[in-house]
Amino acid sequence: MINRVVLVGRMTRDPELRKTNNGTSVVSFTLALDNRTKGPNGEKTTSFIPCQAWNQQAENCARYTRKGSLVGIEGRISQRSFDTKDGRRASVVEVICDSVQFLEKKSDANTSSQDMGYASDEQPSYIESAPESNNVSSIDVADDDLPF
Repeated sequence: MINRVVLVGRMTRDPELRKTNNGTSVVSFTLALDNRTKGPNGEKTTSFIPCQAWNQQAENCARYTRKGSLVGIEGRISQRSFDTKDGRRASVVEVICDSVQFLEKKSDANTSSQDMGYASDEQPSYIESAPESNNVSSIDVADDDLPF
């Protein structure tokens, strides 16, 4: 069976960082994704996908992203059930992120943060948080050199 998900979207709220009983970091956030299909009146539709990241990924997300941040995630779909406070059984489908990449340059992120009302000393320093990125060097390529 294959269970892989790759999504690019914007965070709908600030990431929520928590710690488990044994001290493991976990962050929850929701990604907004534009759908290709239009609504009944021709308007754009959006999907809201709940996501979780763990350990160092969680710490990086909480530190370097905010509501409106453009991120790319790779992970797997997970479904879990739980009992609500009123005794009903509820189920949630979410993406468990193996990799979270911050997709805005720092200058773009600063502009977005200012537009969202963040003070200049609160602006995050955007970095790529995927562990495999440490082994890859970046190169500058002009847009007209790209094959797509």
